[in-house]
Amino acid sequence: MIEIDGSVGEGGGQIIRTALALSTITGKSFTAKNIRQNRDKPGLKNQHLTGITALEELSGAKASNVDLGSDFFEFVPGKINPGTIIIDIKTAGSITLLMQCLLLPCCLANGKTRLKIKGGTDTKWSPTIDYFLNLILPNFEKLADFKIHEIKRGYYPKGQGLFDITIKPKTNPDLTSIDLTKIPKITKIKGISSASVELRQADVAGRQAKGAKKKLSSLDIPVKIVEEYTKTESIGTVITLWMDQLGADFLGERKKRAEGVGVEAGAKLLLLLCSDAIVDSHLADNLIPLLGLYGGKIKTDKITNHIKSNIYVCEKFLDVKFEIDEENNTIISKVYK
Repeated sequence: MIEIDGSVGEGGGQIIRTALALSTITGKSFTAKNIRQNRDKPGLKNQHLTGITALEELSGAKASNVDLGSDFFEFVPGKINPGTIIIDIKTAGSITLLMQCLLLPCCLANGKTRLKIKGGTDTKWSPTIDYFLNLILPNFEKLADFKIHEIKRGYYPKGQGLFDITIKPKTNPDLTSIDLTKIPKITKIKGISSASVELRQADVAGRQAKGAKKKLSSLDIPVKIVEEYTKTESIGTVITLWMDQLGADFLGERKKRAEGVGVEAGAKLLLLLCSDAIVDSHLADNLIPLLGLYGGKIKTDKITNHIKSNIYVCEKFLDVKFEIDEENNTIISKVYK
């Protein structure tokens, strides 16, 4: 039985989500203690409970002491069974964070899985749905094929967004090692600026895009930002920008001008593009389990506690050793088979 200390590193839910994913694909049971000990409200949150429940339904896993606020639980994994599952996180719980529990196990299952997830698509402290689709998901395409059936945006506080995806594992995945240390040629910056339909008259999506383009104009690189308006249960806005493996996003806020939201997102991406990073730190965090399974190296903009927490969990479940070069912000993993 593997023991996971939930207070390691940033001490957040990332440790639990990664442990659930790796437990499922390795078949190794674990106990977790001191869950989210460094948070104002420690213990399991509804989002973590939903992840555990989803894996129980998908794979026949068994968990004990799983209650809201629990600081300790035990998880005995099962194997992912092909099929369809409907998951309701309730309100605006993050869909993209839930996918950190489910994506890798579904990519390595013995058949295709369809996930219909209700919750928040664009919420604080989590990747936006556009970031997930355009930065995270492409790095898993060597393991599986993805079909997006429907996306409905969900903002805080009501959420009620929808993410409907089928994940079909590839028979012979060709992912052997990862090397994200070489500088790509910058040809175009892409983005999506989205707002609730109630904000169309104020041209919020357009103004967000305008602010981002103005901030990025010094690069003299084409910037293509799609503007959209969608029906949502709670009014909200979001803008996501990306170039290759570097991404930035920003949520709209009450009393903050739309142009300012775009400028903030543009400033985040500009900072990354002016650095020597190949992968932004949020994406690097999401790719640590792939490094743990297949080996390789990543050069990022900074080594975060989230990254260190994920490394800690990977070394618990997998035959891998990570090295961190903090001076050059490079992560290297060697898999022992």
